[in-house]
Amino acid sequence: MKQIAGFINNGIGSRIFYTGLSGFDTHIRQAETQQRLLKVVSDSIFQFRDDLKASSNWNDTVVMVFSEFGRRVKQNASNGTDHGTANQVYLFGGDLKNAGFRNQASDLSVLDDGDLIHSLDFRTIYASLLEKTLEFDSQKVLGRKFALIDAI
Repeated sequence: MKQIAGFINNGIGSRIFYTGLSGFDTHIRQAETQQRLLKVVSDSIFQFRDDLKASSNWNDTVVMVFSEFGRRVKQNASNGTDHGTANQVYLFGGDLKNAGFRNQASDLSVLDDGDLIHSLDFRTIYASLLEKTLEFDSQKVLGRKFALIDAI
């Protein structure tokens, strides 16, 4: 995140940057692993925001935090959880209309074969970012039109 902030602050011509953090595939000892990793994410995000604010680039930035898979609700025998379907996406930025989580909290008592049920298709978030932030036809990327969210 520090390097990406440097790229933005130095005027690198890209409008999209991507970074990742591995280790979240926690089938065992999930609580302590995720606590440590989420602190890394949190600290990195706050430093990124501060770096961009210091150079007046924060209001031109939208950040999307996501995982490529969700987790199942039921804990497995190794004090972890297995891959699931639904997940959260977190959007924030200096000029974002409505920062925060973009999927409603799932009802833990209503599951689909042990999986959480999502309330928002992640492609609506992608479509919204493509259309509203990057001013690009989302259908060219996603293959069809999706409803746009108001947060952007």
